[in-house]
Amino acid sequence: MILRVEHSDRAEEAYLWDRYVLDHPQGTGYHLTAWRGVIEKVFGHSTIYLMAVDDKKQVRGVLPLVVLSSKLFGRFMVSVPFFNYGGILADSRPFEEELLFAAAAIATEQLVSHIELRQQRPMTLGLPSKVHKVSMRLQLPQDTEALWKTFPSKLRSQIRRGEKEGLTAKLGGLDLLDDFYGVFARNMRDLGTPVYDKGFFRAILQAFPKESKICVVYHGETPLAAGFLYGHRQTLEIPWASSDRRWARFAPNMMLYGTVLKFACENGYREFDFGRSSADSKTYQFKAQWGAKPVQLHWYYWLQEGSDLPEINPQNPKYHLAIEMWKRLPVSLTTLIGPRISKYLP
Repeated sequence: MILRVEHSDRAEEAYLWDRYVLDHPQGTGYHLTAWRGVIEKVFGHSTIYLMAVDDKKQVRGVLPLVVLSSKLFGRFMVSVPFFNYGGILADSRPFEEELLFAAAAIATEQLVSHIELRQQRPMTLGLPSKVHKVSMRLQLPQDTEALWKTFPSKLRSQIRRGEKEGLTAKLGGLDLLDDFYGVFARNMRDLGTPVYDKGFFRAILQAFPKESKICVVYHGETPLAAGFLYGHRQTLEIPWASSDRRWARFAPNMMLYGTVLKFACENGYREFDFGRSSADSKTYQFKAQWGAKPVQLHWYYWLQEGSDLPEINPQNPKYHLAIEMWKRLPVSLTTLIGPRISKYLP
């Protein structure tokens, strides 16, 4: 049986959902119900949370879905947008099928073009898929010194360069949000990508005060590089990291990653997730130099009849002109307009 889990009026079901996610070996932090509140509060998107239960009322699978609808990009569902992970989490294929069929019925009723499932593992449900992204992950030793010894001498020299230039690094939370966002917004402009609203990151810090942190690298009082961290179980992830290209000669991004890797080791994390990349891209090569290894991601699609696989990404030629124009806008303007667009970019 499939249940549609509502909000606070069904607190018991939300508890059972989270308990299932935490107990499931493939459960990710993004499957937890707290992210539902973040997405709805910041972006205003409607969410559909489906839970499979057996005849003994035991939870056997979950599927979080977010509905995105705009004139620019159309109407579709994603599990889960804005992040690398999500999708169907279930004990067996029959429960996967039940969740998919229930989601497809809702999608047909709501006239969405497709459902995107961001899975970490292959599924055998006969859905078309993309394997265009990998997650770059580094297994961590129990102490920083052991990790340092695994780095080649050139990498160690690049990390030290920031110290020689007088750079410093800070770890914190809401107190560093403004400095993080300043670097992040400029970098997104330089990439031609609409930036998220600052309130998105504030909401995450408030919803996950123990699991989320910010790291900022400074030259004096000027922030040069920054990263947003999210920990789940024994994995620390850096979903968003940016550096100010005007200060590239100081290699602040190297100090940033050196600092957060040290933090990960010292706080008991056994894996560091550098985030997703296209194979052999520049970001892939940057992450690989730290010793990170690729883990294939599997994004599956349920398509409404007559719909094609979606291509809402910067590599789509139809967005090339818009991206180039965006790069020329003042940062102040992109932070004003960007959040109105980025909320619809999955």
